[in-house]
Amino acid sequence: MYETATKKGKMNLLLKIVFPILVTQVAMYLVTFFDIYMTARYSTTDLAGVSIGSSFWMPVYIGLAGILLSITPIVAQLMGAKKKDDVKESVQQGIYLAIMLALVVFAFFFFGIEFLLSFISLEPAVAAVAHDYIFAMSLGLIPLFVYNALRSYIDALGSTRISMVISLMSAPINVFFNYLLIFGNFGFPELGGAGAGYASALTYWIILAIAVVIIHTQKPFNAFQIFRKWPRPSFRRIKEISMIGVPIGISIFAETSIFSAVTFMMSEYGTNTISAHQIALNFTSLLYMLPLSISMGATILVGYEVGAQRFHDAKQYSWIAVGSAILFSFASASILYFMRDSIAALYSSDPAVINLTAQFLVFAALFQVSDAIQAPVQGALRGYKDVNITFVMALISYWVIGLPVGYLLSNTTDFGPFAFWIGLIAGLTAGAFTLSLRLLSIQKKIALR
Repeated sequence: MYETATKKGKMNLLLKIVFPILVTQVAMYLVTFFDIYMTARYSTTDLAGVSIGSSFWMPVYIGLAGILLSITPIVAQLMGAKKKDDVKESVQQGIYLAIMLALVVFAFFFFGIEFLLSFISLEPAVAAVAHDYIFAMSLGLIPLFVYNALRSYIDALGSTRISMVISLMSAPINVFFNYLLIFGNFGFPELGGAGAGYASALTYWIILAIAVVIIHTQKPFNAFQIFRKWPRPSFRRIKEISMIGVPIGISIFAETSIFSAVTFMMSEYGTNTISAHQIALNFTSLLYMLPLSISMGATILVGYEVGAQRFHDAKQYSWIAVGSAILFSFASASILYFMRDSIAALYSSDPAVINLTAQFLVFAALFQVSDAIQAPVQGALRGYKDVNITFVMALISYWVIGLPVGYLLSNTTDFGPFAFWIGLIAGLTAGAFTLSLRLLSIQKKIALR
């Protein structure tokens, strides 16, 4: 990374940072995308099971893995302040934290999944697939969490192209294992939805191994000697990471878990509705990788400028990121609206599922702008290390506004399952508005110093 003097220079650097992040995010997301897509081609029952399983898996994993995102602003600010000697210990303690979090999540799923599934009205076959899928995915928790820590370190150094190269390898590896284990090709067991989980776990172990080799042998990473002379776990360092990371994780959990809550509530509408909802959510989440990538780029660049005490530049990066995301959101909304039938047909050949999916995609198109605002604003706030108020705003927007609005409409109107998507739109819009006000407030306070 380097200092820029003009808005054009900032835009160019942002794009330079964001493009590899986008490719990385898409590549990592494609692991889940192909789990859903290939399972949909196997059977509707297995698709419903994987949908329920991923609705438990994703918010818990993403929320706790979000804690590790704090490594990015910490390392970025250290680099901006020329405190390179402190980088190694921060990353090593982040790896310790990643392993601890992975073990906690594994224990949570191993001992609690049957209890959690008992609260949902599911067909026995669907519940069995959900259980097996979650267990299989859990076998890849340690490499997935450790890779998240290492990737945050790589990105904080501005080397987002390296993350891109590593993550690009994940999709073809996952598709290959899915082909073997979902469908039982080449003599492998035919595991259906559970096979998608085992395929993902294997993929995560391979990707971690590749990342470790690159960081240990290639510049500029090997200069920090991350894997040499390991210190004991430091409560002080882990606390520093957690103080920033926990609010980030809660904010992400609040946003992702509301989608899972909606999925659970839709179980009363039947297997076809669950499947259609998951397909629409799956494709919409793929498009969300763009504003999310811009958000991560904003965290890196804002954090770097804040560390160097260049607050005016940090402010400019914040709003350039927001403007860019809004611009791209119109393209996303157009794709969802005008290509909704084609998108639905990509996943399923069932006419009922296709029709429902196309209707869900109309609502998905409506919240693209709100998503495009709230994501980079959160990224900029993380660059300022302002995370505590942010997670409170996220909780209120999604759980006090979004979910209750959806539940109320589902019980008082004829919208049916679509009422919950209207609630999602309300929650995301509220989040975009309140978070923007928070960013303006932080920047105003800094300007008055």
